[in-house]
Amino acid sequence: MEPEPDPARFRDLMLDSEPGFEEVLRCVFGIQKHEARLYLELLNAPDSTVAELAETVERDRSNVNRGLTTLIEKHLVDRRRRLLDSGGHIYQYRAIAPEEARELMHETLDEWAAYVHERIDEFP
Repeated sequence: MEPEPDPARFRDLMLDSEPGFEEVLRCVFGIQKHEARLYLELLNAPDSTVAELAETVERDRSNVNRGLTTLIEKHLVDRRRRLLDSGGHIYQYRAIAPEEARELMHETLDEWAAYVHERIDEFP
């Protein structure tokens, strides 16, 4: 989690009368729309490769790679190395289960709330 969370992320979420899972995911983790889309795509197609994801989400491979790196850093996606019969290897990606993501969102939001409470306590 960022040391100083951006309150604008949470303000936008609060202004949405009925935010969906994707909007909450984006808000809590501060991820881009295409990164949330990658997460959701991996729920539907676990063990996808960068090439497969790039084709599915219609983005270039370098953009997908950067998005996956962000999702790995946020602990929303795992990467596994698979050896190929022909030699070499590829990486496959898998999203954490929605239940785990929800728990992680609760923890992240609790950390943010604790941060805000500390700032309040610093007021004169």
